[in-house]
Amino acid sequence: MPESVTHLPAPLTKIVERLQRANPARMKYELLIRYAQQVPPLPTSAKIPANQVQGCTSQVWLVTDLDAQGKVQISGDADSQLVKGLLAMLVLGLGGATPQEIIALPPDFIQLTGLDVSLTPSRNNGFISMVNFLKKRVMAYLD
Repeated sequence: MPESVTHLPAPLTKIVERLQRANPARMKYELLIRYAQQVPPLPTSAKIPANQVQGCTSQVWLVTDLDAQGKVQISGDADSQLVKGLLAMLVLGLGGATPQEIIALPPDFIQLTGLDVSLTPSRNNGFISMVNFLKKRVMAYLD
């Protein structure tokens, strides 16, 4: 039985549960590619150093905005479809969450998907860098 994900925001819970059911690992990757295709490319003007996630072997950009309702809107892009799929988990799963919900995200939640065992160490570290970059961005909204 997959580990419970009820402590995650609802859209992210759905993504994690779908990844938990996808086997073998190849199916998880196919699902990530489908998620990547749902995230529109960032305009070139947003691909600036301030939006670039450090610690990724691929180039990854992540942009956040706080809307009028106090919800975080997330957009992003990557130069690798698989990495963009990992980024899409954050864009699609956490877009519309509150800053507090994003900050409370456990850093190891990727383990719930089963992806951590099949990703290369550099991709795993890159994903953690994306989560940390997102949390740092969102913490600024709480000041």
